[in-house]
Amino acid sequence: MSSVDHILILLFMAALSSLLSRLSNGHVPPPLVQITLGVLAAVAGLHIGLSPSLFMLVFLPPLLFADAFRMPLREFEELRGTIFFLAFGLVVFSTILCGYAIHWLLPVLDLPVCFALAAALSPTDTVAVSSLIAGRQVPERLIHILSGEALFNDASGLVCFRFATVAAMTGEFSYRQAFGSFLLVSLGGLCVGAGVSYVAARIDRILLRRGFDDPPLQITLMLLLPFITYVIAEALGCSGILAAVAGCMVIKLTGVIEETATATRLQATTVWTMVSYIFNALIFLLLGLQLPSLLHAGIGLAHQHHATIWQLGGLMLAIYAIMSVLRFVGIWLSILRRWVATRLTKIPFRMPSLISTVLLTFAGVRGAVTLAAVLSLPAATEGSEAFPARDLLITVAAGVIVISLIAAGVLLPLCIFFLPKDMINKRAQEENIARQRMLRSGLRLLRQEQRRVAQSAADEKEGEELKLDVVSRLLQTYENRLSQIDETPQMPVMNRTNALRRERIELAMRLLLLRTQRQTLHDLYMQRDINDRTEWELQQELDYEEQVLRGRVQRLPQDV
Repeated sequence: MSSVDHILILLFMAALSSLLSRLSNGHVPPPLVQITLGVLAAVAGLHIGLSPSLFMLVFLPPLLFADAFRMPLREFEELRGTIFFLAFGLVVFSTILCGYAIHWLLPVLDLPVCFALAAALSPTDTVAVSSLIAGRQVPERLIHILSGEALFNDASGLVCFRFATVAAMTGEFSYRQAFGSFLLVSLGGLCVGAGVSYVAARIDRILLRRGFDDPPLQITLMLLLPFITYVIAEALGCSGILAAVAGCMVIKLTGVIEETATATRLQATTVWTMVSYIFNALIFLLLGLQLPSLLHAGIGLAHQHHATIWQLGGLMLAIYAIMSVLRFVGIWLSILRRWVATRLTKIPFRMPSLISTVLLTFAGVRGAVTLAAVLSLPAATEGSEAFPARDLLITVAAGVIVISLIAAGVLLPLCIFFLPKDMINKRAQEENIARQRMLRSGLRLLRQEQRRVAQSAADEKEGEELKLDVVSRLLQTYENRLSQIDETPQMPVMNRTNALRRERIELAMRLLLLRTQRQTLHDLYMQRDINDRTEWELQQELDYEEQVLRGRVQRLPQDV
């Protein structure tokens, strides 16, 4: 098969995975469905290799850029201490301690080799995390911690992996040199990404002011930006992953996106949604395609060393258990750090529940980044030796990835079920307050305009009666909308329940009205009263309105 055939098959499998996930009513996470499809396709004879360097370049920059864009800056600033502690401190902590633990389990492996495996397994996968918790009622704070950690720990884990690999191949290692290089690579990546994106934002502002605001141009430039920052950072010996994340944060801070045309923002949202959807699916499909060959190699490796497949599986489970325990300890060390900081600054501190820390522990799944890292280990070629125990490391890493995904798929819903309900839907309160403020500001403007128009009508100016009627109608509409929203953030439970039920009924009726209008529009087209172009343009208006309504439906609290 050609590369084009492979791409078409993967895209078909991505669509099929979404269909199967919907048929399961969300009980089976999409990553597990996609991995299963990949395994079945590999067993059926489809073989697509995973190039680690190509994977890092093609998949990570746009996905990290998109995930960073969804990270709220306010929450990132509030949680930056926890996020950086988990993304950098926990990765180094896990790499060192898990490396020693693996060396204790397998004394035949050199310590640097054990560190290399531990470093590859230390970072969580941002794609897997976001896919597993998507659409679930998880507290916003926990989502932001998981997302922020996954944005940065890929880079820290890969940097640790690079140093451990060099140490295993050369036999030389210095903690001081490694720490200095770690800071240089990490800070360099942040600086390169911030600098490149700042220059790009300045250039884009110039283009916008000179009228180059057509959506295809703007969207293409934004799609290229994460790749450009990644390539430049890697060429300078810095972290391209951190460069892509920092670049997105700078773009958000500059506010250049808000200066683009409305059509550009709407189309860009659709494009980035499709990019994230397709790339997320392709990552797990490619991971599933590698598993049968890795399993076969693992069985052969076990037989070669006179071990059973059950012993190999037990080794994978033991390493996953060690990583989970270290992650649980690291999370509580982060909580202890925050508790000490709040005691010193006299800031109120709320101790998180045990179940939330358990959720954070099992949400630390490993994904294709881990597999790409171990696959990048040097293989045996003419004139060079393979990385020590390369096949074993690849097999164990693949097994830990699958175990972490299955454990998260089973245990996360249980953790979410037992979470305190008061931790959920806090964003709905902010949205409610914002809607009230927007409606009241609109009402103030309309009342001012009503008084002005009424004065003009009293002076017998022509046409003012018609405008007064329009303003009065808008006033009534806005007042009705405001009356349907909670008037205070803290309402009695019964009043809040009735208000939410009223809003659900209203949204359901408005969606029903849209469906009726669509049917009427279609009947007009079939009767040849309008042409297909007119139908398409009117359908777009209904589409935008329905998108807004369905967005409001999804954000409604589910606790009543």
